[in-house]
Amino acid sequence: MRVGIIGATGWLGSALGGQLLARGMLGPAELVLLNRSGPGTDYHGHADVTWARDVDELVACSDIVVVSVRPQDWPALKLMVPGQLVVSFMAGTRLARLAGCRGRIVRAMPNAAAEIGRSYSPWIAGSGVTDADRAAVRWLLSAIGSEDELQEESHLDLMTAVPGSGTAYPALLATALADFLRANGIAEAVAWRAAEAVICDAPQVLAGRISQAPEIIEAYLAYEGTTAAGINAARSAGFVSGLQAALKAAVIKAHHMDGAEP
Repeated sequence: MRVGIIGATGWLGSALGGQLLARGMLGPAELVLLNRSGPGTDYHGHADVTWARDVDELVACSDIVVVSVRPQDWPALKLMVPGQLVVSFMAGTRLARLAGCRGRIVRAMPNAAAEIGRSYSPWIAGSGVTDADRAAVRWLLSAIGSEDELQEESHLDLMTAVPGSGTAYPALLATALADFLRANGIAEAVAWRAAEAVICDAPQVLAGRISQAPEIIEAYLAYEGTTAAGINAARSAGFVSGLQAALKAAVIKAHHMDGAEP
């Protein structure tokens, strides 16, 4: 199987290509790459990958075509892939619009954790996608983490807002934690280490049992200690409603990317 990646040196395209190579799922000769800046001399330590001259050459050389570009760049691609499997990583660009390329279309939404093989990538299949295609998509996305097939395309916008945000909200929270400590006299390096302990280390306790998060919060509240005071203050200050407003704004943005009404 040869996988063509349009946008091969962008954030998600590079992560996919790098993980396919690092995990031995594909050899360098089985990757066909295209980007705006032209061929590179090295791709994740490999010099013998195939660089396509243009979209048409990539399509001709690929069994699966992955489109990993900005949604606004889609029209200029003029992609035509009659009868081929196309996997789009573009937020907000609907199946109906993608169908103009005449391929069998899957939309997937990886996130930044693809770089370390820990993305959660929900996806939706368009009409004409076969069971064999679905197996190929699961195989492809397994290179960068885990996946789930969705049944309604509108749900992909919701997933774009939540797992698709990747490290954004943890980074926002980490910055707030570190800023609080720094503002109260803690040395910068120590403040960031403390934030890392909260954002990166402690949450590992939730791995494999994330659905127990409400019970964990209630346990803190029942203890009536310092963290309970903090939780209550955060709720009163609008922590939950603020986050939900952020997610709603992201969903609306995803709708607008394709010209749809929110």
